[in-house]
Order: sequence, then structure tokens, then C-alpha cells
Amino acid sequence: MSPLPLLAEEICRCRRCPRLVAWREEVARERRAAFADQEYWGRPLPGFGDPLARVLVLGLAPAAHGANRTGRMFTGDRSGDFLFAALWRAGFASQPVSRARDDGLVLTDMWITAAVRCAPPGNRPTPTERDTCLPFSARELELLANVRVLLCLGAFAWDAALRLIAISAGQDAPLPSPRPRFGHGAELPDERYRLIGCYHPSQQNTFTGRLTEPMIDSVLRRAGELAGEPL
Repeated sequence: MSPLPLLAEEICRCRRCPRLVAWREEVARERRAAFADQEYWGRPLPGFGDPLARVLVLGLAPAAHGANRTGRMFTGDRSGDFLFAALWRAGFASQPVSRARDDGLVLTDMWITAAVRCAPPGNRPTPTERDTCLPFSARELELLANVRVLLCLGAFAWDAALRLIAISAGQDAPLPSPRPRFGHGAELPDERYRLIGCYHPSQQNTFTGRLTEPMIDSVLRRAGELAGEPL
């Protein structure tokens, strides 16, 4: 078995964060009424996509009744509906919807993952939970040798990406100082990666107009441009 599937299996077995383990399994047992007849995934989630990807999308964490139910990042909830429609328009996704792991969706030149691999209570993972997941993300990024652009969905993912860059530069590498601030469309060049910030496609952001289709389309175009430029 190749390294990425082996890493995925290891991630799926993780029980390092007691609060997250308890919550993800409670949600999977009790279920939402609309999904009462479905078997929830209820485990940590590995990333997925094109192993040759040049663009990596880094989200916050799985949604309790979305990815924690379906077993695939951003699959089965409103945030995913908004994101995958945009990825399809940009040419990264083979279809504009993501409903289930076996729905035929294929990503091209893109890998999707998250800073935290388990659904957190209130969609709010802690910094300690982020740091516990970071070694998985660092290994994943190392195995995705073609990645050039880290597209960070929200400030939490941006902060995690800064830490990933430091890890990739060496165990003693410091975080940038002063700390680069997150913002929609913010960019940070690095010797190995380019960071781009994008507001998270949460319902709170998309329903209020804080994040619109033209806004995310513009960021995805920029990600594609940067992925094709030499470092």
C-alpha cells in the first residue's frame, strides 16, 4: 500500500483528543433526525483528492452532520455545497456537488484536508487539538510533493498553515514574526509554499454575503495562477 493510504488508515484510528472522540461518537450515535436511517462515519477524516495536486485546501474541521456523517471532507453539508460548486466552476472538481464518498466526484490538481480531523463541539476546536493534529498534516503535506499553494479557509486554518510551513522548514524553525494576518485574499510567499486566505464557506459567511461566489471564484483563480508559477 502506498504512503497516503497508509497515513489515511492511521488518521482514521486516532483517539488522541478525548473531547473530540466523545463528541464525534455521540453525534454518530444520536444522529440528526433527517439522517436517522444513515450510518455515520464517526471517526477522524483523512484528506482526499489528487495525489499530484499543486493546490491544497485547508479547512477548519469536519462538520458534525456533514463530513462526520459521510466520511469525506466538506461532503454532505451547505458549506460543501458552496465550496464544490466553486471548485467545479474553477475546473478543480468533476461535478458541482459532493454528497457521499461513492458519488463519483474526482478532484484534479487539488487535495482537500483540514487543520483538525474530528468534528468539534460547536465547530470550535482548541489550539491544543490543532497542535495534536499537526503531525498528521505535516506528513500529509510531505507526501504531496507537488503542492505549491495552501488555500486556507478561515483564520484557524491560516494559523495552522503557518505552523505547517515552520515544521516543513525544520523542527527549530520559528513562526514568522510579526505573525502574518489572515484576510480574504491575503497572500504569503514562502520558499516552498504560497499561502492564500479565503473566508470559510460556512453558512454564516455565505448567507450574509461575507463570502460570495465571485469572491471565492477570484481566490481559486489566483490559487491556480500561483500553482503554475515557479517558486
